[in-house]
Amino acid sequence: MKLSYNREDDVLMIETSKGKIDHAVESWPIILHLNKEGRPVPVEILRASEFMTQAAKAQKERCQA
Repeated sequence: MKLSYNREDDVLMIETSKGKIDHAVESWPIILHLNKEGRPVPVEILRASEFMTQAAKAQKERCQA
């Protein structure tokens, strides 16, 4: 797995495997790029800084409950 972050566009890219992208599925702010078997190749998180901040808050709240 490889992670890369584009600060200018605020996009986090998670490369889960190497392979050819067949199609993509979007559920804002996440875009899954899938191969023919339906497995994720890269996963993009748009507005990543906001997404990660909210995810960290949610995790903190779960830990305190």
